[in-house]
Amino acid sequence: MTQLASPLLGVILQQAAYFQDPSGALKPLAFALVPKTDPCAEASLAVEMSSHIAAEPAQSHTPPTPLGGGRPQAIYSGYLAMAGYILQRLLAAIPTLLGVALITFLLMRAVPGDVVTSLVGLEANVSPERMAELRRLFGLDLPLHVQFGQWLGAVLQGDFGSSLRTGREVAQDLALRFPVTLQLTLMGLFTALLIAVPLGVLAALRRGGFVDYLASFLAILGLSVPGFFLALLLILLFALGLGWLPPAGFVPLAENPAQNLRHMVLPALSLGLILAGAVTRILRSSMLEVLSRDYIRTARAKGLSERVVIFRHALRNALIPVVTVIGIQFGSLLGGAVIIEQVFSLPGVGRFALEGINLRDYPVVQGTVLFVAAAAVLVNLLVDLLYSLIDPRIRYE
Repeated sequence: MTQLASPLLGVILQQAAYFQDPSGALKPLAFALVPKTDPCAEASLAVEMSSHIAAEPAQSHTPPTPLGGGRPQAIYSGYLAMAGYILQRLLAAIPTLLGVALITFLLMRAVPGDVVTSLVGLEANVSPERMAELRRLFGLDLPLHVQFGQWLGAVLQGDFGSSLRTGREVAQDLALRFPVTLQLTLMGLFTALLIAVPLGVLAALRRGGFVDYLASFLAILGLSVPGFFLALLLILLFALGLGWLPPAGFVPLAENPAQNLRHMVLPALSLGLILAGAVTRILRSSMLEVLSRDYIRTARAKGLSERVVIFRHALRNALIPVVTVIGIQFGSLLGGAVIIEQVFSLPGVGRFALEGINLRDYPVVQGTVLFVAAAAVLVNLLVDLLYSLIDPRIRYE
């Protein structure tokens, strides 16, 4: 601001340093301060002013930039910085996904038995020659590095392979089952936030009170109880005991939305209670820290209502650690969905992967794990981008 004001102030002072005498000639303003009866003083002052003006270098004054003139350029540079950040994160995810693919491949090969043994079972009429022929058909007789290279090359072309058990494409099965897992994860996340946000805020506002101790107890309980045990308790209470909800099964959302929600309530509640404990503890600690800041005391001193102070100023800044925890726990949600889907007989990605592990169906397990890892990477990237919406002061470089 001072850089824009200095040239403008110089122009104003330079124009104000002259006055027009009765004859119409422009003279320096200092002549007006000299008595008219002293011509010698006027002449000496004229010589001094002329020498001062001649010694002063000429300056070119450009008009100041209008206010807001640089805003489009700033927005454009902000978009470029965000695009560069996204590209950097995507490139950094490539080694991670390669590592996940390699570790999954090696772990599946280290498990005793293979898909041929699982398919044949204990049948005594299958000759060793027939089993060797099946292994040759599935490509299991090739060296490990050749198998991994062939599978990775197909993945880079968008082909996750075909199931060794059913012959169906893994990508096709994932496309059918992923909406079920996504619905379960989103409903579980919504349930966790619906429980954790009010509890965390009330625990911070009533620190040391009954609500604070109750929230801490429920948070520790949610972190301690295993997901499958909690799911069984909910089935015993709400399905078998009260008869309010179905114990298992699935109805597609497009077929019957009401029945779909009835079948998804217990799985979402089981998954959400696991995450609610961690979110409650993080939000309580973050709220206590934010409420002790100077700008919160300033907002209260200005006479703002307590609701505005809590929800507009305190909660918004306290949500940043919560968003971080949600991004980190997203992988745990997908991992917990494996057990929850098995307990409630949901045809999701987790159950699909578990069936592949039991049958040693290598393409199914490898494709599912890689798909879930890629989804977790994208979710963490979206979480990082949400930071700028919650706190506009955050910039990406």
